[in-house]
Amino acid sequence: MPQRSHLPIFSLHAGWLVVFAAALLTWLGIETIETTRPATSSRQLILAMVGVFAAYCVLFIPVNRMRQASPWFFGFGLVLLVVLIIPGVPDFLVHPRNGARRWINVVVMDMQPSELVKIGFVLALASYLRFKQHYREMKGLLIVLAIAIPPMLLIVVEPDLGTAMLFLPALIAMLVAAGAKFKHLVIIACIGITASLAMYPLLRPHQKDRIQALIAQIEGDDRFEQSIGYQGARAMTLIGAGGMAGVSKDKAAELLKANHLPEEHNDMIFAVICLRFGLVGAIGMWSLYLMLAAGGLIAAVACRDPFPRLVSVGLTAMILGQMVINTAMTLGIAPITGLTLPFVSAGGSSLVVTWCMAGILFNIARHRDPMMTREGFMFS
Repeated sequence: MPQRSHLPIFSLHAGWLVVFAAALLTWLGIETIETTRPATSSRQLILAMVGVFAAYCVLFIPVNRMRQASPWFFGFGLVLLVVLIIPGVPDFLVHPRNGARRWINVVVMDMQPSELVKIGFVLALASYLRFKQHYREMKGLLIVLAIAIPPMLLIVVEPDLGTAMLFLPALIAMLVAAGAKFKHLVIIACIGITASLAMYPLLRPHQKDRIQALIAQIEGDDRFEQSIGYQGARAMTLIGAGGMAGVSKDKAAELLKANHLPEEHNDMIFAVICLRFGLVGAIGMWSLYLMLAAGGLIAAVACRDPFPRLVSVGLTAMILGQMVINTAMTLGIAPITGLTLPFVSAGGSSLVVTWCMAGILFNIARHRDPMMTREGFMFS
């Protein structure tokens, strides 16, 4: 088999767009967190350095090794998700937070298995979709659903609706990139929508309340602003206070203290960005995500080999989809799901794993197929 080659790390390629955008987004997160929780910003800086080191280590993993390990990595992630919800697991290992069982204690930090499963899912799905018969025939796409549904259900049960929703945009993007037939894409989309609606009975009462609060807000009903809609109402108030160019750091800290926005350093950090840097800051942040997406998609286009191309598309869709959902819920046009803003929100495993995604994209951007390789994609 012809050997693949890689460009030198410091040569110019699309991967630098990904790394540059990720670095600026991480800096934006640290600066924003310092506005409201200075002690947490120091921890975020340390975690960012751990994430960058992890991304650097990923650069030395050959793409073929990723493909070979993908089913085992994905399976390991599913096992961890099952451990989270098994009754009787010791509290020191899985400690619930606000009724959610999402974290496993690994001594140095609490790890979210769902973060690892996001990468495992993309790798496993890309490995399967690299063969034409798996995406050009409906029976092959049934296996795709068998890969996607188990992690989504397990994550919903935690409960973590926001993370479960991320698998759909990645799935659809990878099917489109692979060259699935349009009628099959429509069927998959319909199944996905139906499955999402069917998950509603599995939601916890507070999750259903958030959906109810969003509907009331859209209808102009403000009776939930001091109860189930409090977080969303406070977020939009602070976004409006930022205006076009934002307010000073001290003024922002005063407004945050007065408004008591829950999870302002985590799920709701976009509201703090808008308060601190205004509409200009929000547009700048969105531009960085578009730069990262451009780097990921350029890396995908440069690949003839199906596996790295699909991985690049899937990870890019995962990161961009998470950004869209997070900012939409903060702006009050989607229900609040407790989903972090990639590279920006305070967090441990989420920040490190997202940097690992950036490392994989950088690795693929350096990837060069041999002149003689397998048949490329089939678009129809």
